Amino acid sequence: MWFEILPGLTVMGMCLTIPGVSTALIQKYTNGGKEKRIARNRYQWNLLERDRRLSGFDCYYGAMGLENITEDE
Repeated sequence: MWFEILPGLTVMGMCLTIPGVSTALIQKYTNGGKEKRIARNRYQWNLLERDRRLSGFDCYYGAMGLENITEDE
């Protein structure tokens, strides 16, 4: 009957889900706990460069917050 396809559909769904979820988790782990950011246009690129400059250690994902912003920059 129609329910005989459910085991195959479940296996196929898991095979499609696992790579996407594992990629996101690996990127989050390697980027210090934050998700990877993608710059698709000039505005997003400028935000990434701003975060890299303000982080204090030249990486966009390590921004520490407002305490890194000084008046003389």
